[in-house]
Amino acid sequence: MNALLNTYSRFPVEFVEGKGSKLFDKNGREYLDLLSGIAVTGFGHRHKEITKAAEEQINKLWHVSNLFESSPQQELAGKLVESSGLDSVFFCNSGTEANEAAIKFARKWGGNKKKIISTYGSFHGRTMGSLSATGKESLWKGFSPMLEEFSFAEYNNIESIKNIIDENTCAIMVEPVQGENGVIIPEEGYLVKLRQLCDENNLLLILDEVQTGIGRTGKIFAYQWENIKPDLVTLAKGIANGLPLGAVVCSKEISGIIEPGDHGSTFGGNPVSVAAANKVFDLLNAETLDDIIYKGNLIKTKLNEIESPLIISIRGKGLMIAIEFNKPVSKELIPRLLKQGVVVGGAGESIIRLYPSFLITEGEISNFIEIIKKVINEF
Repeated sequence: MNALLNTYSRFPVEFVEGKGSKLFDKNGREYLDLLSGIAVTGFGHRHKEITKAAEEQINKLWHVSNLFESSPQQELAGKLVESSGLDSVFFCNSGTEANEAAIKFARKWGGNKKKIISTYGSFHGRTMGSLSATGKESLWKGFSPMLEEFSFAEYNNIESIKNIIDENTCAIMVEPVQGENGVIIPEEGYLVKLRQLCDENNLLLILDEVQTGIGRTGKIFAYQWENIKPDLVTLAKGIANGLPLGAVVCSKEISGIIEPGDHGSTFGGNPVSVAAANKVFDLLNAETLDDIIYKGNLIKTKLNEIESPLIISIRGKGLMIAIEFNKPVSKELIPRLLKQGVVVGGAGESIIRLYPSFLITEGEISNFIEIIKKVINEF
């Protein structure tokens, strides 16, 4: 009997152990993990320093209410503020919770202005507020009506956003790179133009960095590639390398209007997750970020050398990479790669996504290239 609710289409593999970029199933078989729990375990599985930090904390204190002071939270918030150039931090447990909080904060700041503009193809989460901001009608089926005062524009199209700004608009909410939509990278200058548009119209700029943040693109935050400063940044996934933690990093404008009781989270900023996250930030240095860029470029170069009429394009930023095919083959290729001992993700019917560990080796990259070349050619 399967007592789990049927919310996932699961592969018939059960992983019971991980080490670095490797996963091991219950039969002892080894797999190369190029999904990282969907951009979560950036520093791989069982990283010694992160594991030690979490173990030391779990042996002291698992949980305490946010009604009391927390030095580890203050330490992590300080690192987020310093690296982002923003002002304050709210901790929660996940990306969808971070986006829910950002939506609430933006609407409080907006006063009578409540509309938030998002983009088609976006993914901001599955709770009602974040789902209402998600530009994929297929995910709304069965859960409508969505919350009011959300509008959608074309991604990477400033004019499309300009056309729907009105006197009721308080914020624009976008991903610096659309992850769930297939690693869609906007043209250079897109975020700069969004920042200018928000400044001209007195709007907040909310950047959903749940997938792109914490080094995934080769910067701590993906918006740093364009040297701008948003008003709200949402984070989760890689921030604690697999332990549940989310965050909203806020500008002074937001910090000035949020009061006790406006929002909260029982488990947000859990001591064990925060201990892991503090170590993640210690490891996320300039050398690591340079290495992410180098390895991402190496993977893209090697993928581009594969001669196959099936492949349309290879795209990515840092270790956030997509392979797009000219046919709906991803649902067949992904299980074939799994059978060959490689774990990857999909995005729609014709895209494979790669989110490797930051610590993946050149040897592991070469092994992957040989395997995917073989699988594509056989297909």
